[in-house]
Amino acid sequence: MEQPIIFLAVSEESVLGQLQSDLERRFGNDCRILAARDPEAGMATLGSLASESAPVALLIADQELAGLSGVDFLTRAHAVHQHAKRILLIERDYTAENPTVEAMTLGQIDYHLARPWNPVQALYPAVSEFLASWSAGHEPSFMMYRVVGPKQSARALEIRDMLSRINMPFGFYEDDSAAGRELLEEAGVDESRLPVVMRHDGRVWVQPTDAELIAGFGGGTLPGDRTYDVAIVGAGPAGLTAAVYAASEGHDTLVLEKSVSGGQAGMSSRIRNFPGFTWGIGGQDLASRACEQAWLFGANMVFAREATGLRQEDGELRIRVAVGREVGARAVILAPGVVWRRLDIPQIEERIGAGVFYCGGASEARAMQDQRVCVLGGGNSAGQTAVNLAKYAASVTVLARGESLEQSMSQYLITELEQSPRISVRTGVEVVDANGGERLEAITVRERASGRTERLETAALFVLIGAEPHTEWLADAVERDQQGYILTGTDLSSNGGKPPGWPLERPPYLLETSLPRVFAAGDVRAGSMKRVASAVGEGAMAIQFVQHVLDTRERGRTDGAGASGQRPAASPASA
Repeated sequence: MEQPIIFLAVSEESVLGQLQSDLERRFGNDCRILAARDPEAGMATLGSLASESAPVALLIADQELAGLSGVDFLTRAHAVHQHAKRILLIERDYTAENPTVEAMTLGQIDYHLARPWNPVQALYPAVSEFLASWSAGHEPSFMMYRVVGPKQSARALEIRDMLSRINMPFGFYEDDSAAGRELLEEAGVDESRLPVVMRHDGRVWVQPTDAELIAGFGGGTLPGDRTYDVAIVGAGPAGLTAAVYAASEGHDTLVLEKSVSGGQAGMSSRIRNFPGFTWGIGGQDLASRACEQAWLFGANMVFAREATGLRQEDGELRIRVAVGREVGARAVILAPGVVWRRLDIPQIEERIGAGVFYCGGASEARAMQDQRVCVLGGGNSAGQTAVNLAKYAASVTVLARGESLEQSMSQYLITELEQSPRISVRTGVEVVDANGGERLEAITVRERASGRTERLETAALFVLIGAEPHTEWLADAVERDQQGYILTGTDLSSNGGKPPGWPLERPPYLLETSLPRVFAAGDVRAGSMKRVASAVGEGAMAIQFVQHVLDTRERGRTDGAGASGQRPAASPASA
């Protein structure tokens, strides 16, 4: 693979010399470091590199160049190298008036670097992160897995999505392509049994289940037979945070997840408003870090195993698992998240995986190169998906039912949509039909106010129209509202006291459900904020309540109350 290029545009000779020297020392063996003091000469060099299809990974420009601002240079350079990451080199000025704030808000830059810099503490970690982000948007040089199957296969799409969500490098080969046929012959499998997954070491799975694949990745798929201190259902931000805190406090912790970690957040290409990540973080990356962290504290992570029931027997909570067994726990945290709401239009549903995707498109974004695509939805997930797709697609049309995006989407995302020349937004419309052969070719949209319909040619439709709580499996085990969200704390009664039928002397804790010692956290809880940071906070907070319940039971109490009968403080447990 050709070495990626880091291109520097800095007019001040001493600064350019120091930056180039520092980068050569750390990245010179893996990257080509090119530089220009004159912006016009730099643009000419970038034009030559584009004609050679050279992989320009990073564009680093000083805030002020000779006769041109760094932002303007990056804008021009990005038009030539659309997949390069744009970094502005700035003076240390952390006021709100700094032009960097506006440039980031308007989507004109991806990152920034402040000077002077400490190479080891600041420059090298940041540039490594920038390069990793660039690399994630390209075909990997090493394929851990190869997937062979029909492109329009829904199951093949599910497998690709799973591999993307756990950051596993893979390649996809259509079964009727020369490469696909060669791989099937190498594996000794005929085309009647698809999809097929091949690992780099020669292991082959034919029409694999999720559990088989996850076991092949080294993941756990079976819970133990013992009674756990804490059982957590769901491995999204709330469930993973609860697992980190529970396991770090020494509790025997089980996490049950029906798919892979991440939840809805794991499908977001970049979460910019999560505290602590200056330039944002991909949902997959956030989930994988939290999952690894919980595992290192000793949590038992079990994937591809769906919870199908919850009951209480002889004081012990029992979770029924889809594999036909039950798991016992002294306390339970429900964080199963939400599932995407469907359109229920036959012409749409029959093309799932063949141009229609109920997800953020992480595994399909590169395949949209130079295509016209549509995103249906008006929330943050739809906005993030549109921004990510615009890196590859010729055009992205966002379709929203509401008359504006202000009520449903964060302002920073609205601004990014407005500033992208490849993204257009249409409000007050809904999708009513789809057309095409084996693959989607066009959709029909209707203006809600006038009823006028219009056909839009599109290679893909990404549907993100909200979600419904994944709680149908709970039946009557806990109280839910009319939409299926779990009621907790004071929401369980009209006067804020003990709800009808509550068996204990104390009222329910803040995140406790109608079943004592069962708590709910994250998007599935009625009244939650539906944001990653709030889900993380609720996951941490739930463990303090769990800790209190477990401690009082260890002292022989059966009603879950402390000696005073008072609630513990509603702050997260300390790390």
